[in-house]
Amino acid sequence: MIESSACILVASGLTFSYESAKPVLRGVDLSAWSGRLLCLLGPNGSGKTTALRCLLGQLKPESGTIRLADRLLGQYRHKELARMLAYVPQFPTSAFAFTARQLVLMGRLPHTGILGLASEQDQKVADLAMEMTDSSAFADRTLEELSGGEAQRVMIARALAQQPNVLLLDEPTSHLDIRHQMTIYRMMSRLAHDWGIAVVCVSHDINLAGRFADELVLMKDGEVLAHGAPRQVIRADVLSQAYDIQVELIASPEDDMPIVRVI
Repeated sequence: MIESSACILVASGLTFSYESAKPVLRGVDLSAWSGRLLCLLGPNGSGKTTALRCLLGQLKPESGTIRLADRLLGQYRHKELARMLAYVPQFPTSAFAFTARQLVLMGRLPHTGILGLASEQDQKVADLAMEMTDSSAFADRTLEELSGGEAQRVMIARALAQQPNVLLLDEPTSHLDIRHQMTIYRMMSRLAHDWGIAVVCVSHDINLAGRFADELVLMKDGEVLAHGAPRQVIRADVLSQAYDIQVELIASPEDDMPIVRVI
């Protein structure tokens, strides 16, 4: 594991466009630190998911660089990269009726031998990942037998079983109810702070991101509009500029982070 509080993932000057369309990313700079939760915010089409896919190596930027632990992302072999980066998609799916525990064990594939056989240590890591995500109770059930929140916890457990340095999530709470949204955000914060993982999450929920994230990046039209601690980014003037709508900030009864409300 990389030392806590280390800057492990750095993107500099990223530009990207799909085919001949206008640029989706225009000079984007991002950095993720071990032990911290970073949330990417912004309206639809602002480039959040495209930036995440570039960080994963799924898309190749037209210009700019991405460095993971002081090496260019493109210098990593696939299996080597899978030991350092883990990804949780927006919608948990499985083409086959694997049980939750089987799915989590698949997260050990970057660490297993050529036959992909799980060792006793792999089993222990998978069990620990399920304990960490509170998903052990439905280890023998398939994704189709789980609620959305339960399935998402399984996918996070699978990502944790990779023992990554960086965990990237694409809108992990977009289809969940309020209780499960809170559960996932608390879990992401705990993974960053207690496990020392750099957690990067694309989010549409300004209030939850502001409450749990250590840093926010607010994007608009493929550019970074604001970046910093939640207090620096969650401001009425900045949010109104990003979303083209008037908002107001209301004092929260629970903590010092204001609640964002559309006027």
